Amino acid sequence: MTDDTGTPEPRRWRPEGAQWLPVVLIVLCCIAEALLLLGDAGLAGSGRLRTTIYEYGGFWPGLLRGWEPNYAWQPWTMFVTYGFLHGGVVHMVVNMITMWSLGRGVIDRVGGRGFLAVYGASLLGGAGFYGLLSSSLQPMVGASGALFGLAGGLLAWAYIDRFSQRAGLWPVARMVAVLVVLNVVMWWALNGQLAWETHLGGFVAGWVMASLIDPRAIPPSE
Repeated sequence: MTDDTGTPEPRRWRPEGAQWLPVVLIVLCCIAEALLLLGDAGLAGSGRLRTTIYEYGGFWPGLLRGWEPNYAWQPWTMFVTYGFLHGGVVHMVVNMITMWSLGRGVIDRVGGRGFLAVYGASLLGGAGFYGLLSSSLQPMVGASGALFGLAGGLLAWAYIDRFSQRAGLWPVARMVAVLVVLNVVMWWALNGQLAWETHLGGFVAGWVMASLIDPRAIPPSE
């Protein structure tokens, strides 16, 4: 397809109808946290529902190092389930606001399938980096690794666009620096209880996946 000047337009996946995908993820995370809150209040489970769900659905690095799993597939399923659990309402709300904000930008660029590709790769990448780099014996939960992947994807496209147009790359470098500083500040504020490994892995995976599905090289879906 060309515009009225005869210049080929970038080919993009169509975003129509895909804006509901972040909403689905947000709803799933909200349902999970609501169930945990009912358990905390003693209205569901035996009073230790949150602990039990973390035991079965959180990401435990030890399961990659010989620990006995609660069920056969846990060393594999935890790479996904951890991203739908959170450490409390504040943790979840901050992540869900970020999900909505970044998710729309990714969908506008690559549509629903592209969003799922970037989000899924970031979810797995965040878990993988945490499993490789963390020495913690505690479970890791939260969608922030995947969200850093969405940010990584958007920055990857900004880099590609600016490099192609021979524009300055300082805005991209500046945003990367902001994310690094943000992680350092959060790590300090949380007394080291921050899964920075997950954030790093999600960002790297999101950047790589976004670069692979650059919409200028992919025809639109029908």
